[in-house]
Amino acid sequence: MSELDAAATPQTEDRPLLGTLLHQGVYRIVMQRPERMNALSRPMMAALSAELTRAAEDPAIRVVLIGAEGKVFCAGHDLKELTAARAEADGGKATYQAIMKQCADLMQQIVRCPKPVIAVVTGVATAAGCQLVASCDLALATDTATFCTPGVNIGLFCSTPMVALSRNASPKQAMEMLLTGESIDASTAKDFGLINRIIPRDYLEQVVQKYAEAIASKSAHTLKIGKEAFYRQIEMPLDKAYDYAAGVMVENMMARDAEEGISAFLKKRKPEWSDS
Repeated sequence: MSELDAAATPQTEDRPLLGTLLHQGVYRIVMQRPERMNALSRPMMAALSAELTRAAEDPAIRVVLIGAEGKVFCAGHDLKELTAARAEADGGKATYQAIMKQCADLMQQIVRCPKPVIAVVTGVATAAGCQLVASCDLALATDTATFCTPGVNIGLFCSTPMVALSRNASPKQAMEMLLTGESIDASTAKDFGLINRIIPRDYLEQVVQKYAEAIASKSAHTLKIGKEAFYRQIEMPLDKAYDYAAGVMVENMMARDAEEGISAFLKKRKPEWSDS
């Protein structure tokens, strides 16, 4: 049984929304509701948030992978859940506000997680599912994966997915996806900057694990500093970004792992990280 298979369990109604597996510092989170197209229902978002909290707090977890069972990686918001809310006294407005806030909080939690978070896309990533991919630090996809923001086709512009998408693709590429609602293949998604690498399905597990372990082998303290600094400086004017990054670099130089890493490099040996 492969590790991806081991992270999942046979289909039952009462099984957990997510399957998880920790191996050599790599924590796999697998959405396992293929019959619901792994939609981001409120329970699914809560489950993902709980696992990200665990990942942030557990020193044994150094890298997080988010994957899914089935042909659809994630279909975005649960349209049945949204439709049911229309029966409420306010037409569903309060529920919609709560759902959109919960989703925004989840996407920001991914960005703020001190561990690198990698999307592993083996199927269709649509609407908020595409937002989920775009919110992760890195994204790997099979050559058959597809991506789209099709809200415009049902009268609901993908405004919240737009936030993450526009921070990955160029403005015109993002607008193309948002205005047409058409699917793009993995090759186009890579050209747009939405994903990092395309991997043949037969080699996915091997490549993903190797890729994640390479990142997991680095100092956790250094990765935490670098990830936080990346997202903070990217929104700053150039001069402010350099001032901020210079300060981060100085503080990083004072860390034990920087001293150890430089010493190991000069002495041509493998560093022994203390994650401090």
